[in-house]
Amino acid sequence: MSQKYAGGCDHIHTHSSNDPIDNHICHCSVCKRVTGQETTHVVFFNHRDLTVDNLDGLNRQPFNDQNPDGPLELCTCATCGTPIMLDDKQRRIRAIVPNLMGYDPESLPATYHAFFDESKGESRPDDGRPVYEGLRPDFVWPPAA
Repeated sequence: MSQKYAGGCDHIHTHSSNDPIDNHICHCSVCKRVTGQETTHVVFFNHRDLTVDNLDGLNRQPFNDQNPDGPLELCTCATCGTPIMLDDKQRRIRAIVPNLMGYDPESLPATYHAFFDESKGESRPDDGRPVYEGLRPDFVWPPAA
């Protein structure tokens, strides 16, 4: 089966032949803290759909340092430190940030804005994509793999 989407670094490769289940521009404070970006393009794949060729080569740390027991772990390459993916300890999703994890952002265009909070004083996005206070209303977390 061909790899429709691929990323990673020289030491660890990730890929999927299946389309993502969600693709958004995130405005949450956690993404801002972790990436240093004002907004973060985030792509969710079903856990079983994103393959990693060297799981033993990953360092894992809590994605949200203010909630270290949360479900998401930031996985980085133990050799070079490149961020590889977010792995869900509940095995529902694996997430990537295309511009930081070796993927082509244009091949995975975001369809909406998530976790936008007008009370933070930011300008509401006006790029034509829907804007939500959380994930898109019809998003359903997949069952654990």
